[in-house]
Amino acid sequence: MSLRNFRTSNPVFHGYFWDDGKSSSKTMTVTGIFFKSMLGILVISVITAYLWKLNEEGMPMRWFTLGGMLGSVIISIVISVRQNWAYFLVPLYVIAKGCFLGGFSSYAHRNFPELPYQAIGVTIVTFFVMLVLYQLRIIVVTKKLRSVIISACVSIMVVYLISFILSLFGIKPYIWGTSWFAIAFNILAAIVASFALLLDFDYIERYKNKAPKHKEWIATWGLLATLIWLYIEVLRLMQKFAIRF
Repeated sequence: MSLRNFRTSNPVFHGYFWDDGKSSSKTMTVTGIFFKSMLGILVISVITAYLWKLNEEGMPMRWFTLGGMLGSVIISIVISVRQNWAYFLVPLYVIAKGCFLGGFSSYAHRNFPELPYQAIGVTIVTFFVMLVLYQLRIIVVTKKLRSVIISACVSIMVVYLISFILSLFGIKPYIWGTSWFAIAFNILAAIVASFALLLDFDYIERYKNKAPKHKEWIATWGLLATLIWLYIEVLRLMQKFAIRF
């Protein structure tokens, strides 16, 4: 079976590594991806902190959350079909995600002030643990592993999409509550998001110094999406435990 069938587990990583780009003297580097990712995280953090402040002053966060979510989805779709626009679309995606995360986590920050920071800590630790496991080849990214993680990612995204649609009709799916079923699903989603990092590392290593330089923006977009997904799952899980206990 061709390796092309196992591109990545990241929902926003598409076939960009497989595209035949124009020849360029500059290629994608890990350093370039690192600095772009750090800058994106910094911007998201600043926007989030500002929205927390506004929320504490009484401003509702609903429209920031909804607008940020829809904006990031639309921008992601555009990036996937117009990858040469990534250099200015990814910064817009970062801003949209900052609005979404600021609104999404404002409730936790207001009612459980320590939870967002704990979730950030868990996300960072998980990132480095998965990186070490990957670098030491304790977990080897094989075709079978790729297939399993891709299937798990798609399944979870479908469940979230169906749940969101149901919520529009006033139906509250079980995964949004604090039942043991909801907690178990949350744990599963966090584990899958963690393993998705392995495939991101694998593809970055596979195509570093090979893919055109502008692909760094696409790689940054995918890596940030996975980290944000992991953070959201961790924060939701902590909230559920805090509310339940």
